[in-house]
Amino acid sequence: MREGGDHARTILVSFSGIDGAGKSTQIESLASHLQHNGRRIHIVRFWDDVARLKGIRETSGHKIFKGDKGVGSPEAPIIRRDKNVQSGWMTCIRLFLYLVDAVSLRLQVDRALKSGFDLVIFDRYAWDELANLNLRNPLIRAYVRMIVMLVPRPHISYLLDADPVQARARKPEYTIEFVRSNRAAYLDLAKLVGGVTTITPKPVHEVAAEVISHAARKLSCEPSNRAHGDLAVEER
Repeated sequence: MREGGDHARTILVSFSGIDGAGKSTQIESLASHLQHNGRRIHIVRFWDDVARLKGIRETSGHKIFKGDKGVGSPEAPIIRRDKNVQSGWMTCIRLFLYLVDAVSLRLQVDRALKSGFDLVIFDRYAWDELANLNLRNPLIRAYVRMIVMLVPRPHISYLLDADPVQARARKPEYTIEFVRSNRAAYLDLAKLVGGVTTITPKPVHEVAAEVISHAARKLSCEPSNRAHGDLAVEER
């Protein structure tokens, strides 16, 4: 356990993936396992704690594009109109919003590293916004690299890959065509960003076992005096 005043051992873990990939389930599983083993855990939820200028997002999604509010479920599917809208002017708005969020994320990470927790788990990260952009565009790829340089790197970054059909069945909010393209964007982004551990689609309990096993290996070899800026996670 950490000695008082030692913040270098606060480990940052992020979970990313398409809607319905099971991020919340895996975060809860990992947090529960680590807490059971005496680790002090804090969860930061990107959309609640990091994202800024939410009024602009709500106006574009609900008032301008007439998308549904709330979270879709198998019993009550909805039709959202926000990140799946790919017009040029919406892209410009996203570039501005994502830059604002990147600055906010830096501040959140700084607070997390001084929080006294052993691990701080991010439910989504900057990667989940960047995956909404057209990564085939060279200018967009340059913008992504800039954001990657601006935001602090988690010590461990997970991308939960998922079958689009199954993910949409769990969280029916977007068309299957968009879910497929969004999944492809996440995989492309992982290669562009680097240092992201991709968990391939498999049953929930197998994903949980792989995440816990991987995290345990990484945590067991963390030097107590290593600064967060020096850590790197291997890409698979």
